[in-house]
Amino acid sequence: MIVMYGIKNCDTIKKARCWLEAHQIDYRFHDYRVDGLDDALLRSFIAESGWKALLNTRGTTWRKLDESVRAGIDNADAAVALMLEMPAIIKRPLLCAPGQPMLLGFSDASYQTCFQNHS
Repeated sequence: MIVMYGIKNCDTIKKARCWLEAHQIDYRFHDYRVDGLDDALLRSFIAESGWKALLNTRGTTWRKLDESVRAGIDNADAAVALMLEMPAIIKRPLLCAPGQPMLLGFSDASYQTCFQNHS
């Protein structure tokens, strides 16, 4: 089962969900705020993509953090603690499709490539 992780009200999530629906691709949406996020799941994402890739340092949530907090996020454990506390700081969407590398973010081209053999 294809699973998209993110936050429902995110504009990029909305675009990615529309793309999947327009291409009639079944998926399950996992909203971090509603469905939760635990340490094991987050660490599995980090094992595949790395904590730096998952940490959205371009978003509002990151920019609103105190500089001392941002400076302290310099390793995987610190990043995990922050992401568990503030899931909105995780780059999104994160798409997990069986047999495919995890996709982080959304672009029409990356989704086309991922699902080119989807019928």
